[in-house]
Amino acid sequence: MIQLIVGEKGKGKTKVLLDKVNSEVKTAHGSIVYLDKSTKHMYELNNRVRLIDVSAFGLESSGEFIGFIYGILSQDHDLEQMYLDSFLKISQTDETTANALLLKLAEIGEKFNVTFVISISVPVSAIDEKLKDNIIAEL
Repeated sequence: MIQLIVGEKGKGKTKVLLDKVNSEVKTAHGSIVYLDKSTKHMYELNNRVRLIDVSAFGLESSGEFIGFIYGILSQDHDLEQMYLDSFLKISQTDETTANALLLKLAEIGEKFNVTFVISISVPVSAIDEKLKDNIIAEL
């Protein structure tokens, strides 16, 4: 399953994502991972949330990003939720190919019973109709 926080750059999506992860960690039974483009938000996250700085891994394509996601899933069988901030940057994609990648993540989430909560800097009009019901916040 995926949940989307959508809006233009600089509208406060990261704050919504951080608030959500910090509230969800209180009731989570499994582990939670937060993927970001840096460690900038390390001290804003609950210490039970595992922060991964994706930029440290030198991903060069969206295919490598999906492989990276599978790697995280394969090593943590208790993974319950994965938060992805700055989606276009960390996934090595752009607005034109983002929907295909989001649909792939939805498929992975269903298969492995993981919820992906994603902040993406695009207007709502750029989100595929199949994904519009997954929007939890529009800024």
